[in-house]
Amino acid sequence: MLLGITASGKTFTVAQIIQELQKPALVLAHNKTLAGQLANELKEFFPKNSVEYFISYYDFYQPESYIPHTDTYIEKTAKINDDIDRLRYSTTRAIFERDDVVVVASVSCIYGLGIPELYFQAAIPIAVGMQIDFKKFLLLLVDIQYARNDIQLLRGLFRVRGEIVEIHEVDETRILRIEFFGDEIERICYVDPLTGEVLELKDELKIFPAKHYVTDEEQMARAIEQIEKELDERLFELKSQGKDVEAQRLKQRTKYDIEMIKEMGYCTGIENYSRIIENRPPGSSPTVLIDYMNRRYGEDGWLCFIDESHMTLPQLKAMYHGDQSRKQVLVDYGFRLPCSKDNRPLKYEEFDIRAKNITYVSATPGDEELAMCSSAITEMLIRPTGLVDPPLFVCPTHGQIDRLMEEIANRNGKVIINTLTKKMAEDLSEYLHEHKIRARYLHSEIKSLERMKILNDLRLDEFDVLVGVNLLREGIDLPEVSLVCILDADKEGYLRNHRTLIQMIGRAARNSESKVLLFADKITGSMAKAIDETNRRRELQLAYNQEHGITPKTIFKAVSNPILDAFAKIDEDSKTTGKDAVDNILQKNPGKMNKRELIGSIGFLEAEMHQAATDLDFETAATIRDHLKTLRERLEEKAL
Repeated sequence: MLLGITASGKTFTVAQIIQELQKPALVLAHNKTLAGQLANELKEFFPKNSVEYFISYYDFYQPESYIPHTDTYIEKTAKINDDIDRLRYSTTRAIFERDDVVVVASVSCIYGLGIPELYFQAAIPIAVGMQIDFKKFLLLLVDIQYARNDIQLLRGLFRVRGEIVEIHEVDETRILRIEFFGDEIERICYVDPLTGEVLELKDELKIFPAKHYVTDEEQMARAIEQIEKELDERLFELKSQGKDVEAQRLKQRTKYDIEMIKEMGYCTGIENYSRIIENRPPGSSPTVLIDYMNRRYGEDGWLCFIDESHMTLPQLKAMYHGDQSRKQVLVDYGFRLPCSKDNRPLKYEEFDIRAKNITYVSATPGDEELAMCSSAITEMLIRPTGLVDPPLFVCPTHGQIDRLMEEIANRNGKVIINTLTKKMAEDLSEYLHEHKIRARYLHSEIKSLERMKILNDLRLDEFDVLVGVNLLREGIDLPEVSLVCILDADKEGYLRNHRTLIQMIGRAARNSESKVLLFADKITGSMAKAIDETNRRRELQLAYNQEHGITPKTIFKAVSNPILDAFAKIDEDSKTTGKDAVDNILQKNPGKMNKRELIGSIGFLEAEMHQAATDLDFETAATIRDHLKTLRERLEEKAL
């Protein structure tokens, strides 16, 4: 356990451990914003290494589910972020090709990711001077799920021009160009997708599959046979229970999926058959990113760091149970076969078996990790900069907004305000903006990459006050912040327990002029613990500084974000696709849409409406908002 206070250099210490032991590492974070920040910091520490970013690739995700008491089936709806998807493939490729790998991941790393052996074995090795039949090479590309398109070359596609094959690999922004002379590879290079300029020449490389799930015809034929067998068993079970409606529903849906797999090699929701396709026994765990690490480096050959463990461990434990409760309802009511339950995240016990050499990192560790590491705890209280924990002031809630605005007006640095709800964050941000204060809000409904951009904009002086709920806590590194205000500090609960309060207070620990205001009408037990712990640390730090003649200095840190820089170029094609989808829904007659279509359309349009508002396209946002009202009214009528 690395028990380090905020800004004590925990990330730097983690980097030093990796450097000292010379082993690949997986750093787990509990949210995408923190993971992005950690990836940026570790890129600075390891500029020549392969520092990868592995998070969920969904901008919007509505899982498949069924609500029995209203007879409402909700179809899976998802919007994939192409850039994040590319980084996921970059991660698995780096694991296979390099030893100097540091992966920063969210809990998405405990979800299924195909079979490592098949993925690695399917890679096509090529080299300059290599003899390979030209047509056979094209067929090999198709076998690893690349598709041919001689007009538009997007990720996962290839095109052929004479004896030149150009491939847009799924983990690359550049185009791979392979030049043939007959059946001999004459040149391999990466070129700029716009100008065609040669960026890098290669003597040899491997082309990895366009999908993590790799199968062959024989394997798929066996899987179809097994799906049909499980269907017959489940139909017999349902009918014996008198569930004829559920049996008919399951038969119809599964037969349709089987036909799609036979004809297309794919069906919507094919991941629900992953256990059968991968030939795993019932109840077995899926293969995840951690298995890629174990297969490549060995169980003891890599390091695992669980950052902000007091948040990440509970999240790891909760993922499996939430997923299973939703899937069980789908199975009970004939929407899915029992095998769908094995398309799941790892149980915590399965994660714990797979991940060795774990270091828990937190300023406020939970009781469980403290107990596990009782004889191996390293506490870091002194900051390299000499900075001490900020002074705390408890303020009455009466007139708190006036006090807030007065403090903001008298501050040179940036300000963070923590609220209890998303609505409160949005309303307060708008109120401050109306009073000529440059303010923005941040909460979980904002896309992960946009969150990082907002934090970056604060540091770039695009605005002065950031209002948030639960994201402005663990690990957020903003040296420019000199004032942290915590509203409703006396509301005991998850968002105001002593660990949460200490983490919020820590956001002001990187500036020598900082202070923290806790707005409350009483001192709760959590507040008392947080205040006592902060004061304990502050006294020790002040005494150390006095003894060694240290003057605290504000942290000065370059404003750079490699991940955001990589996404600076906007993909106009994806925007156009999104607009086309919105137009299609707007043109449909809500009266002719079934429940499934209504629910899916509402989820998609809500995400598009928020995006349009973020892009300041208020006319489009208003149009979508009005149509959403009509769709919701129609859905309520159908529910009745």
